[in-house]
Amino acid sequence: MTWKGVFPALTTKFTPDDKLDFKTFERNLEAQLEAGVNGIIIGGTLGESSVLSSQEKEELLSFTIEKVGGRVPVVLNIAEGATRDAVKIASSARRNGISALMLLPPMRYKSDHHETVTYFKAVAESTDLQIMIYNNPIDYKVDVTLDMFEELTVCRNIDAVKESTRDVVNVTRMINKFGDRFKVLSGVDTLALESLIMGAHGWVAGLVCAFPRETVAIYDLVMQGKVKEALEINRWFMPLLELDTYSKLVQYIKLAEAEVGLGTEIVRAPRLVLSGTERTEVLHIIREAIKTRPTLSTTTTGKKKSIIAAN
Repeated sequence: MTWKGVFPALTTKFTPDDKLDFKTFERNLEAQLEAGVNGIIIGGTLGESSVLSSQEKEELLSFTIEKVGGRVPVVLNIAEGATRDAVKIASSARRNGISALMLLPPMRYKSDHHETVTYFKAVAESTDLQIMIYNNPIDYKVDVTLDMFEELTVCRNIDAVKESTRDVVNVTRMINKFGDRFKVLSGVDTLALESLIMGAHGWVAGLVCAFPRETVAIYDLVMQGKVKEALEINRWFMPLLELDTYSKLVQYIKLAEAEVGLGTEIVRAPRLVLSGTERTEVLHIIREAIKTRPTLSTTTTGKKKSIIAAN
C-alpha cells in the first residue's frame, strides 16, 4: 500500500444501551469512502480503543474489512503496554485482513531510547505488514527522535510516521535526513495544511469523521498546487479543527458527527456526553461552521473522485 492521502481515524459508534452501533458506523464509513479517502484507521484514540473489549475489537475489525471490501486499505492501530501483546496482534493482523499497522510506543510505561527502538523492532519482525510509527510525545510522552528512526531503517516494513509532535518543522527534518525512506503523514488537524505544503505525503485526520469532503478537498487542492483555494477552506475549517487538540476530542468530534448526521454523541464511560456550558460552546462552533460551509464541486478522474473548491 501507499502511505499517501487522507486516512480517517474513525470513531467507534455505540447504541444507547452501550453496544456497538454498526448501522451508524457503516453510515459514517460509507461517507468517508464516498468522499474519496485513501485508507481507514481503526482502533485509535478516536475509536475509544482503550475501553473496547477484545471481542468488540474483533467484531469491529471484521465488520470494517467486510464493508470496505478492498476499496481502500484498512489500518489497525496498536497501542499496548506489553511487547508480547503488541507482537501477538501484529503477527495475526494479516490473516485477519488488515492492510497495514499504525504503532504507538509502549503504553503507560515511558520507555527510553533503547527500549522504544527494541519494542518497535520486535513488532516489525513479527509481521510483514507495513507499519506507520505514531509519534505523539505530547499525549504519549515518548518522542520518537530522528536518531531512533535512523536505527529503525533496518526494518524495511517500518516505512511511515504519523507526525504529531506539533512541530511542523519535523516534516522537513524527516525529509532532509531520510528522503523518501519514510512517508510522513500529518497527525494534527490544525497543522495538516502546513505539513502538506512542507512535503508531507498524507493526513491522518480527526474532524474528517464529520467533514470528510472538506478534508479531502484540502488535500486534493494542495496536491494540485491550488494552495490559495485550500487556504480558504482551511480558514473556514480551523475552529472545527481546533476541536481535535483537546483532551475531550472524542466527545467534541462525536458531537460534530451528530450535527451533520454521520454519528451520535454517545461515548463509553469514563467519558461522558458533553453537558452544560461546555456543550453549548462546542455546539456553537459546530453550528456556525455548518452555516458557512463552503461549496465544493466533485470531478471524477478514473476511479478516484477529486473534490475541489467550486469557482
